[in-house]
Amino acid sequence: MIIRPITPKDLDALMQIAVESGPGFTSLMPDRDALSRKIDHSVESFARTVTTPGDEHYLFVLEDSATGQIMGTTGIEAAAGLSRPLVHFRRNAVIHHEEDPRKRHAEESLTRCQHYTGCTEVCSLYLRPGFRRANAGKLLSRVRFLFMALHPERFADTVIAEMRGVSDHAGRSPFWDWLKHHVADLDFMSATQLACCGQSGFVERFIPATPLFTRQMTDAARAVIGQVHEDTRPARHMLEREGFRHRGFVDLLDGGPTLECARSDIASVRDTLLTRARLQKGNRSSWNIAGNTVGSAIVANAGCSGFRATVTEQVLPNPDANSLSVPEQLANELNLGGYSLACYLPLGQSREESQGRQQPCQKPVTEEIRYAH
Repeated sequence: MIIRPITPKDLDALMQIAVESGPGFTSLMPDRDALSRKIDHSVESFARTVTTPGDEHYLFVLEDSATGQIMGTTGIEAAAGLSRPLVHFRRNAVIHHEEDPRKRHAEESLTRCQHYTGCTEVCSLYLRPGFRRANAGKLLSRVRFLFMALHPERFADTVIAEMRGVSDHAGRSPFWDWLKHHVADLDFMSATQLACCGQSGFVERFIPATPLFTRQMTDAARAVIGQVHEDTRPARHMLEREGFRHRGFVDLLDGGPTLECARSDIASVRDTLLTRARLQKGNRSSWNIAGNTVGSAIVANAGCSGFRATVTEQVLPNPDANSLSVPEQLANELNLGGYSLACYLPLGQSREESQGRQQPCQKPVTEEIRYAH
């Protein structure tokens, strides 16, 4: 499995993924022209010299190196909400004050807001059902944080993830089924297409600025506020292990939760290590060298448009020499030359879990590192 930046030749596969993923996966809608523009924007983003995050959008594909088939996608929006508003509902507890203190009570409301403008957003993670195998999901999720560790200047201090809310196979959302009768009689798919395409005035025309009280909702709509689609549960679990938390902001259309974490607090950001590649013949069992076994790890070069990453057990780090022993064949697949910059992220326990404290990332001189999602 090789992670690499998307290219124009991947358009057919990306269109297939957009269709497979179904309604509610708003970052990849089945519109061939829109997907082609998304690919072009990603290619251009990889080519930029960046000192502060802007409108860059980086999209990766996961490729089966044996067949060339595209297994899935994953992406990062460098600074969401700059070119068009990023709007959520904020969950609030409203206190109703009465003259008699015994009659005071609290109830929940949802209020439209723009809270996360300029935050980095992880998005577009989709692993196709026919390609689900060991470590594929971890690779798609955690490679984004490895990239953030390499190039913190490309990203905001806060990272968010808008999680897909509850909807059925027919594309019906319990949350939207209630909301549409109060704002716009559109089916869920039409509403998500409008929101995804950034139709001017959609939010202002259809989503009220005044609070919506959850007691007025149907039981089905109220039950899914802050809940995720069944296919999204593993992704949410992985993000929560990274340190992401739900702070009460939910999607306007399906009620799905937005999770957030300070970039510097993300476990995989802290655990990503930069080193130098030392190429070795054969596989690890035949090497007569000293090193530390790390088990499964994400290993990557430190390139930009030529970025490559994979999951492997065939590497051996030597912290004393600041080197990573890599089989020559694997190095070729990752475009790693001898003693070129490489990075790795162990997929076992984080250092915080295993040692009970935070450890800083090890980095060589920063001017040698140049990498973009």
